[in-house]
Amino acid sequence: MKKRFMALMIGGAMLASILTACGGGNTESASSTPADLTGTWRSEDNDGSYQEAIIATDSMEIYWVSDGGDTKSLYWAGTYTAPTEPGDYSWTSERDTEKTNTALLASTDDTKDFSYSDGKISYEVSAFGTTTKTELEKVEE
Repeated sequence: MKKRFMALMIGGAMLASILTACGGGNTESASSTPADLTGTWRSEDNDGSYQEAIIATDSMEIYWVSDGGDTKSLYWAGTYTAPTEPGDYSWTSERDTEKTNTALLASTDDTKDFSYSDGKISYEVSAFGTTTKTELEKVEE
């Protein structure tokens, strides 16, 4: 009986230390809240040209930026729905036709799919018959 009791005590102590080391005992962590995607996001700078997104509470706009930031043309204006759970996230934005119908370089798609993972927002960009995946990273403000 003593041997069984000791084995249970040692096993329980080992399990508790493993859970504590792995964070199993900590129910409050930074990853327990949804990501805040509001703010300014940019793609990789390619000789002074990039895409820049501005995400607000319920809307988003993406611009073609060139001349080192001196020239901006609207690419996308649409809805934004914030994540409600922590982790990877995806959403479908509905185009704001009032803003995009008169913008020469704006997408004419009715909706556009976006995803967020590992600190980056990604989506497909189509222009002049070419489609490419674009990734944005949040700009430190």
